[in-house]
Amino acid sequence: MGSKSKKSDESGKRIEPMKILLLGDLNSIHLIKWVLALQTKAKEIAVFSLATIEHTHFDNIENITIKSVSLNNSIFRTGEGSIKKLSYLNALPQLKTFIQTFNPDILHAHYASSYGLLGALTKFNPFVISVWGSDIFDFPNKNFIFKQIVKYTLEQADLILSTSKVMAVETKKHTDKDVIVTPFGVDMDVFKKTTPVETNQEVINIGTVKALEPKYGIDTLIEAFAIADNRVQANLTLQIVGSGGLLEELMLLCTQLNIENKVHFLGKLDNSQIPGKLNEFQIYVALSKWDSESFGVAIVEAQSCEVPVIVSDKGGLPEVVSQDETGLIVPANDSESAAKAMIKLIENPALRSQMGKSGRLRVKKHFDWDKNVAHMHQIYKDLLASFKKAK
Repeated sequence: MGSKSKKSDESGKRIEPMKILLLGDLNSIHLIKWVLALQTKAKEIAVFSLATIEHTHFDNIENITIKSVSLNNSIFRTGEGSIKKLSYLNALPQLKTFIQTFNPDILHAHYASSYGLLGALTKFNPFVISVWGSDIFDFPNKNFIFKQIVKYTLEQADLILSTSKVMAVETKKHTDKDVIVTPFGVDMDVFKKTTPVETNQEVINIGTVKALEPKYGIDTLIEAFAIADNRVQANLTLQIVGSGGLLEELMLLCTQLNIENKVHFLGKLDNSQIPGKLNEFQIYVALSKWDSESFGVAIVEAQSCEVPVIVSDKGGLPEVVSQDETGLIVPANDSESAAKAMIKLIENPALRSQMGKSGRLRVKKHFDWDKNVAHMHQIYKDLLASFKKAK
């Protein structure tokens, strides 16, 4: 590698700027956040993706290089466990060429399968893998080949990262290596309590921001809302932000429960609209059914806006909520328990306020985005230092 100029880190020490190559879905808002945050700390950032870019977040940023490999998207719509999905390996020669051209200091794959396998097959070091959820909770359990893919990929990694403790434990089933927990926090200057415009204070808004897919338990949420609405005197509404394949089924459920006039399906909102929408909620609810719900980003965002939360006991959701302090944790697939939790908060505005304030304090302590990014940057620095020392 050629010589690089020096610059100072937050402590004032002189450090060598890094060139970081990320492998992942460049349309994922989570990857977008990492890229935009890390590009302020690295000399150069590059992203290699199997998808075609569908946004403008990276426009006019000089130190970001994008390599998009457009594959036939039909391969990703094949049945779960289908070996046909492995055809993304056709992108490996292009990735190797891109690595030679960009000449990164660190290769970081986001996902243990697909992007992780591509990164592992390049044999580039140092190599970092971030596990995301379904790649660890679901993919290895599809068949023997997929389990071996995950084991092989993790074996090639120099560092393995997880956004939650529960996912780190699941990852350890496939490797003897340590797994570092790197929470995915929120920008507390963006997600904060505001005064919503034209808010009807006589209506209690219960809301969620989740895709309309089986794993997220939107049906349980609707059933719990119907129970609560039938038992309290308060005027309630349920706002559901998100799109997905269950829309018609969920709308029919609302009709069957005679609450269709109180439940509003708002579709998928732009990320810039989410803070304002969260501020319209008096209660935020996430009742995921599957353990692959590895980390509740939207739950952390709600708490940062001082909204009390109700979550299921699945995956990493209990990790982001302090029971009876910032919210309530209920059993998954249990609409009665969820309804009782709703009623407890509906009938006690002082408790809602107290939990909301405690929630923001907890976010500041554990999930402040600036601290999370600094942690990731330090991980990169330590990894490079250990490699240089080994040489």
